[in-house]
Amino acid sequence: MKILFAVATAAALALAPTAVSAMNHGDHGKKDIVDTAVANGNFKTLAAALTAADLVTTLKGTGPFTVFAPTDAAFAKLPAGTVENLLKPANKAQLQAVLTYHVVPGKVPASAVVGKVTEATTVNGATISINGNKGVMVNNATVTTADVMASNGVIHVIDTVLMPPAK
Repeated sequence: MKILFAVATAAALALAPTAVSAMNHGDHGKKDIVDTAVANGNFKTLAAALTAADLVTTLKGTGPFTVFAPTDAAFAKLPAGTVENLLKPANKAQLQAVLTYHVVPGKVPASAVVGKVTEATTVNGATISINGNKGVMVNNATVTTADVMASNGVIHVIDTVLMPPAK
C-alpha cells in the first residue's frame, strides 16, 4: 500500500495563492509533505483526516509522492456532515480510499504533465483525469497552486475534494 500510495501522491496539487506563498517561504523543499501542509495552516482538515486514516507515517515516508491537496475551504464545500462522517473510526476504510485518491506515486511537477498527460492512476487504484486547457483541472478540481516542493515529493493545491468513483 505504501508504494501505491506513493505513486498516487505524485499527482499535481493546487494551492490557494496565499497557501502557496506561505508554503514556499523558508523551508521550501526541506520539510516532508505532511509537515509542509501543516505548517501552511490551510490544511487542518486534511491533516486531521490523514491522522484519522493512519496515513501520516506513509506520507512522511521517503516517497516520492505527488499529492493533490484540498484546502480547508475545499472540504467546507462538501455536503454538511460529510467530513464528520468520514472521520468516524467505523469509516476509516472509506476515508483512506478518499485520501489515497488524492495521491499519485512519484514526484510529478506540473511541467511534466500539463499538455502531455490526460490521466493518472492514484494510489487508490482509480484513475483521475488531468486537463491543462484552461489552467489545470484534476477531475472537477482546479489546481490553484502547483509545484509546492517537499523533501519527499510535490504538492499541488486544489479547490475541491476529489471523490473516488464507486466500486
